[in-house]
Formats: sequence, C-alpha cells, structure tokens
Amino acid sequence: MSKLQNVLITGAAGGFGRVIIEALLKEGYTVTGALRDAEGRNRQAAETLQQQGAHVVEIDVTDDESVVAGVHQAAEWMGGIDVLINNAGIGTVGIQESFTADDWKKVFDVNVFGVQRMTRAVLPYMKQKQQGLLLLISSLSARLAVPFPGPYCPSKWAAEALAESYRTEVSNLGIESCIIEPGAFPTHFVGSLLQAGDKERTLDYGPIKDLPAEFLASLDEVFKANPEQSPDLVSAAVINLLKMQHGKRPVRTEVDTMIMGSLVSPLNKQLEEANQKLYEAFQMTHLTKVKS
Repeated sequence: MSKLQNVLITGAAGGFGRVIIEALLKEGYTVTGALRDAEGRNRQAAETLQQQGAHVVEIDVTDDESVVAGVHQAAEWMGGIDVLINNAGIGTVGIQESFTADDWKKVFDVNVFGVQRMTRAVLPYMKQKQQGLLLLISSLSARLAVPFPGPYCPSKWAAEALAESYRTEVSNLGIESCIIEPGAFPTHFVGSLLQAGDKERTLDYGPIKDLPAEFLASLDEVFKANPEQSPDLVSAAVINLLKMQHGKRPVRTEVDTMIMGSLVSPLNKQLEEANQKLYEAFQMTHLTKVKS
C-alpha cells in the first residue's frame, strides 16, 4: 500500500491548522491549506503558508459550491487527496439559554455540516485509489460536556458520531476515519469564540451569568501553570497517526496534559469495547477492518 502523501486541511489560517501544516511540511508531506478570505483578512496567513511550501485554496466549509470547487483545485495541484483533516471549527462561550437558533445553526453549519460537506467532496478522490484517511480534529468536550460552551459541545458530539459512522461505512473501500480529541490549548481559537446572541436571557441567572467571562479570563493563568500544554502536541499526534500502519490506527486519540485527557481515556476504551460487542451482535465486525 502506497504512502499517504497528499494532505488537505481546513481551518488553515491559524490555531491548530497552522502548527499542523508546519509539522506536515517538515515531514515531507504535500499540503494544501484551506481557508476563507485568502485575499482579505487571511491574506497574510495565506502568504505565510505559501512561503513555507504549502498550497493555499479558498474554501468556505458552509458553502457547497466553494467546497466542491476548492477540493477539486486541491486534488489538481497535488495529484489526488490521500488525507483530509477536518480542522475548521467555531467555538462558543456563554449561558446556553442565551444562544439563539441562528447561533446554533451557525455553529453546526461549520462544525458538523462543514465536516460532511468536505468529506463528501473528498471521498470520490479516495475511492479512486481505494485508500485514504479522514481525520477529524474534535475536542475532549465531545466526550465530557462542560458548562458554558453552549452549542460547541453538542456540535462536537455530533461530528464524532459522523466520523465514527464513516469509519465503518468506508472501511471496505480502503479508507480509514479517525478522531483526535485535544483539550484546551493556548491558540487564537479561544479569542475568537462566538458570543451568545440573546444575552438578556441571562439577566435572571444571578452570579452564574458572569461565570463564562470569568472562565475565559482565568485561562491565561491556567496555561501559564501548564506550559507543557502546547499546540505542538496536537501536530505531533497528527504526524504519529499518519505514520501508523494503514488500518491499524485507533478510533480516538486524546491530546491533553491536564485533567480531561485522563478522564476521557477510559471512557473511550469503554466505548470501543461496547462498539465491538455491538458489531459482533449484528455480525458486522468485518466493517471494523480497513481493506488493504
């Protein structure tokens, strides 16, 4: 089986996207970074990526035509797509009741529907080769819901279910689906969280209404107290997965040096065991093995 060489990654403008791309390029992978507004607010990021050796393509994961056109362009540049890293995401912070239906639609359009759009657009290229890797950058909060991320946690739970379903459905085509679950890391993501659209709903919550802002304000001190919590851990996890034998990669990989990773790890093991028993009961264990 040939090496997975050509990588398309969304959310390339910053955060995990940028450090993952830098790591991939150092390892010799051919990379196309997808981002929005490459000629506007993300122009400097696009130019930096190109100077480092990456291709840059304009993709809005909330727009069907943009996704199809951008994926086609990336495949043309690289001669195919072996790996899709669904990294684009939007975070939220606030009292959940104060998030409107439009807020929820905006978050799910990026974090869930965007993953589905990208995956559907890329799969035909992988099916041609009968080989590929779908990699979702998720969150530990997809396994342990915590207060105040609003629609973010539910969207990540949904995205993980999507990725896990793909793992069994495309395995017979030589395609593998994996999930990376980072904890909280000091990236620009924290500073660009979507605020709730109807804050008047929080006025009768008393002191609780101030806790989301206090939580955000405390993060700097948390990260200072945990300097080993570096975004480089996420890029290292990506590289490690790519180098593993195809078909032998774990479903989920936790990336965290603080408390949540150690709490989620046993939950993931239990879930994997439960799924295995479920597949056995329904005589579907063959779907857990990637065709080589």
